[in-house]
Amino acid sequence: MLIKKTHLTIALLTTFSSFYLQAAGFQLNSQSATGLGRAFSGDAVIADNASVMAKNPAAMTLFKTPALSLGLIAINSDINIQNTTITSPTPAGIMSFPVENASIGDASYVPNIYYIHPINEQIAIGASLYSNFGTVTKFPDNYGENLPGALKNSADIYGGTTEVKSINLGLSAAYRLNEQFSLGAGVDIIYGHGKFTRGRGLSTTLPSSLTGTTNLVDIDADGFAIGFNLGAVYEINENHRFGLSYRYSPTLEADGDITYIPNAAQGKPFNLNNEKLKIPLPDMIELSGFHQLNNKFAVHYSIQWIGWDSFTRLATTDGTVIKEYQWQNGWHYAIGATYYLNEKWTLRTGYMYDTSAQNQLTSISVPDSDRNWFSGGFTYHLNAHSNIDFGITYLTGKDINVTELSTGAPQLNATTHADAWLYGLQYSLTF
Repeated sequence: MLIKKTHLTIALLTTFSSFYLQAAGFQLNSQSATGLGRAFSGDAVIADNASVMAKNPAAMTLFKTPALSLGLIAINSDINIQNTTITSPTPAGIMSFPVENASIGDASYVPNIYYIHPINEQIAIGASLYSNFGTVTKFPDNYGENLPGALKNSADIYGGTTEVKSINLGLSAAYRLNEQFSLGAGVDIIYGHGKFTRGRGLSTTLPSSLTGTTNLVDIDADGFAIGFNLGAVYEINENHRFGLSYRYSPTLEADGDITYIPNAAQGKPFNLNNEKLKIPLPDMIELSGFHQLNNKFAVHYSIQWIGWDSFTRLATTDGTVIKEYQWQNGWHYAIGATYYLNEKWTLRTGYMYDTSAQNQLTSISVPDSDRNWFSGGFTYHLNAHSNIDFGITYLTGKDINVTELSTGAPQLNATTHADAWLYGLQYSLTF
């Protein structure tokens, strides 16, 4: 019995880890509506409102009075799964059967809040609450019900429902060394929560002792972790400056309520609570620049490195290696411009090229690919101390050929394509 439980734990955690990491691989920036309108170009140093502390704590020294920003990002993803087949042994040999196309995109809503408080001309402190993840994908009920015989609904072993939400509470401080240099640091308290279902509809083929069981896998798990971030700002003068930041991302340990049916012939599901999985999150480094060319026009840019190669493998807290991964480091390259139309209106635009985190291993549950971001937005100044920002981005990916295989399950092949619209609204105030 002990051996069976050990094998069950490994199989289950492998499945859960895939769900969580692929959500991270489909990471969407959601720190502010202002940044969204310029494809987050220059975001680690522009400091046009308090949301800059999400990218670089050192930029808080650029504020002379307290600043508050409140915002919401809506993410509407359009994910299509096409040319799908299930391949499995049959009495006639290895055969492939087509699976209906699926549209699995959904909407996520990601709020954020930032507050910066200058203590004096040299020191500023701040607090923030925002999210780095807001992914939802839902396959149709009984995905693969057109498959014949025992293969009916088996495609849902790779489909199902995936929901990931996270909250990042940040506490930061910054110190101005002189007119040119500022340094900053912060602590990140990260809460992650996920829901995961697989194998819906397969319960119709299970023995009567499993009546009432609707999913082969049903997970509701969460966890906390602590990270930190460091930043620096160099100001040539008030019109030209650079920002550099580093974010250390921790290993998050997730546990919760888990129901899993490893073998229908055993006649009962297993409930495994409080099993923990070590999930290493990627470190990030960002370099940004801002240049006010004249009183009407500014340009800004960013390069961000994301350390996805930390996903070489996943393991349990007792050191058991669950599965090897072949993730690759990611990059963001962004450039944008801001036009100060008049005292009431500021216009902005930007473009980003965002490289995929996935390499050899791919998935239909949350597809990943290189992406192009096309962004625009504006600020409307209500008065000298408050404004409203709006940003919009169209994100488009590439077609990816996916092959998935799980122990004891048929092989799935498909082509995935993921696009998304992001909309941001924000209110900012200085005191």
